[in-house]
Amino acid sequence: MLVNVKKSYKRLTLPKISLKMTVLLMLIRILLAKTFILANVLVFLTGTSFAASSAVVFMYHRFGETQYPSTNIRLDQFKAHIKTLLTGGFAVKHLDHITAQLLQDRNLPDKTVGLSIDDAYLSVYRNAWPLLRSANLPFTLFVATDAIDKKLPGYMNWDQIRELYQWGARIGSQTASHPHMPLLSPQKMAKELEKSNNRFKAELGFVPSMIAYPYGEYSLAVKRAVQKAGFRIGFGQHSGVIHSQDDFFYLPRFAFNETFGGVERVRLAADALPLRVRDITPSDPFLSADSNPPAFGFTVTGGAMKKLDQLNCYAPNGRRLRIERLGESRVEIRMAKKFPAGRSRINCTLPEKVGRWRWFGRQFFVSREGSP
Repeated sequence: MLVNVKKSYKRLTLPKISLKMTVLLMLIRILLAKTFILANVLVFLTGTSFAASSAVVFMYHRFGETQYPSTNIRLDQFKAHIKTLLTGGFAVKHLDHITAQLLQDRNLPDKTVGLSIDDAYLSVYRNAWPLLRSANLPFTLFVATDAIDKKLPGYMNWDQIRELYQWGARIGSQTASHPHMPLLSPQKMAKELEKSNNRFKAELGFVPSMIAYPYGEYSLAVKRAVQKAGFRIGFGQHSGVIHSQDDFFYLPRFAFNETFGGVERVRLAADALPLRVRDITPSDPFLSADSNPPAFGFTVTGGAMKKLDQLNCYAPNGRRLRIERLGESRVEIRMAKKFPAGRSRINCTLPEKVGRWRWFGRQFFVSREGSP
């Protein structure tokens, strides 16, 4: 009878245990489903996923100075940019934070954007900063020190720069005299950087770790000079998206002015994804007479390799360039005409999901004499 009682007890209690487990499993499934739904709703509403290993940097110069349309952004345009950044699911971060995360191969929020302003014009202080401060948007100001020291009209002064820095803006270098850096000898480059670094140390108490090359002009000799001067990050003026495998001494930025300052371009640029490449030729974008036009090429890495039939590259005049593919991932572009003296750019784009584009750009510089 005792055995029968035990058997009867087991028969009675097993359904109770099974019922508890069933309820628990149902609760777990409901919780997971709600989490999944909430995550997808957030992605849908904000257009933001949880992490990415890339970021976009915007570049500005003047604000509300309509007499300089090629470097100016109208205030109505800039207000629209700020509204888009605040409401479009973008994460605006300081440049030093962005680059530090990517250098350590750490993720950033998807659609991370950095804001940079070159030349320290007075309109930055009077027009742009009040708007950025009100929106609590971080930015970096790149300063060429000679214009400030000479108190040139239309430029900020050191007191105003200190005020921005004390508020939270980051300060970067743009050399002393804002020269065409690739045209300088290594000795002159070193003196240029030493002079500006000394002025930053005297006025702000530190030497910047970031530099924006004047006019975006860059060469391998310039890279060696800024490395020797202690800089860790360098920015050009070519379009593209920063990623963890990038050359951190020649990072891209999307430039905005009155002509190229519409909200549509803001969204296009801020939504952009990196077109990851390696083995870029020529390695030096400073062209001699013998290397102009350049034998431009690169090897695409990652998932974009599977979509290379959709890749397009464009000349400075917007003309689509003829692309030659070598194997699965190598891209070569040959141009019949030489680049003119000065700056020329090539932009390559590849469509991605939901209207986003992968982007890789390169700026070349040809001296007036045709050779270094």
